[in-house]
Amino acid sequence: MSDARAQLLEDRGEAAQDGEFFRSAEFHAAEGVTHTLVIPAAEAELRAAVVVREIEEDEGRDATSPYGYPGLGGAEGERVEPEEVDFGPTGLISAFIRHSLPAEPPLLGATRRNTVLLADPELPRKSRMSDRQQIRRNLRRGYEARVVPGPESSEDQRAGYLVAYTETMRRTEAAPRYFFDSEYFDRVLLSPRSWLALAIGPEGEVAAGSVAVQSDGLLHYYLSGTGDAWLRDSPMKNVLAALTDLAEERGMPLNLGGGISPGDRLEEFKRGFANREEAWHTSELVCDPQAYERLSRGRDAGAYFPAYRAPRGSGAT
Repeated sequence: MSDARAQLLEDRGEAAQDGEFFRSAEFHAAEGVTHTLVIPAAEAELRAAVVVREIEEDEGRDATSPYGYPGLGGAEGERVEPEEVDFGPTGLISAFIRHSLPAEPPLLGATRRNTVLLADPELPRKSRMSDRQQIRRNLRRGYEARVVPGPESSEDQRAGYLVAYTETMRRTEAAPRYFFDSEYFDRVLLSPRSWLALAIGPEGEVAAGSVAVQSDGLLHYYLSGTGDAWLRDSPMKNVLAALTDLAEERGMPLNLGGGISPGDRLEEFKRGFANREEAWHTSELVCDPQAYERLSRGRDAGAYFPAYRAPRGSGAT
C-alpha cells in the first residue's frame, strides 16, 4: 500500500481555488463543483476541483473535473506518478481530470486529447483575406463589435447572447451538457476575469457572442454562438477580431480551442485566426480497479472514460 494517500474534501472546490478563472469560486458555482480531490506530491499537494457523481448501475461514486481547462491547484513544478498514489481513501471508482493550458500536466502519463489553436500576439497576426473582407463588410452594414467586462454586462446583453448560443447548440445537435441556462452564465460573468464579447446587428440585436475568460496566462474563447438569422453574415468573425485585439492589449495569447473532431469545419474556421498550436491533456484515474473492471465489462468504449459511462456498443470517444 502506498504511503501517498489521496483525500476527497466535501468543500465545493474551495481548497482548489486560486486567482485563475477556471479555479475560481464563480466558475465552481456555475459548474456545480462538490469536492476537492487532494493528491500528495513531493513538496506540496495537488488539488483538483471535481464534481462527484453517483453511478446508476452501482452504489459507488466517481468524479470529473468541471468543463474547460481547470487543471490542479498547487501544481507548479510538481510531477506525480498516479500509480504510486493510493486513491482508496477517496471512495471513488474513477476520476477524470482536465488539465490546464499551456503547462505540462503535473500527473505523469496524461492523455493527449486534442489540439487547441491559439492567436499569439508574440507572433505575426494571422487572418484570411476572405475573413478580413467579411469583417469590413459587416461593419459597413452596421454591425458593431463590443467587449464588455463580465460583471458590467447588462441583463439584455446576456439574454441576447443566450439566445444566440442556444440556437447554435440546437443547430449543431450538441449534447445536453452544453445547453447552459441563464443562471450558469450569470454566475460565470460575475468573475472579474470574464468578458462578454458581442456582435451587435444593424438594428441593435445580439447577432453573435462569446464569453471570454482569463486563466493561466491565456485569454480563452470559451462558449460562443451565432443566432440563426445572422448566419449568412458570419458576425462571429467580428467577435473573434475583437477578442484578438483584447488578447493583444492584455499581452497574452487567445485560446481558440479546437474543433469537435480533428479537421472539421469548426477547426478550419478557427485556423483562420490561429498562428500556433498546443496539446491539451487529460488524466484518467482508476481509483478502484476491481470495481472499475466490473462496471466496464462488456462496454465498447474506445477512448471514452470512464468506460462504464460510454453508451453501450458505441465505441464512443
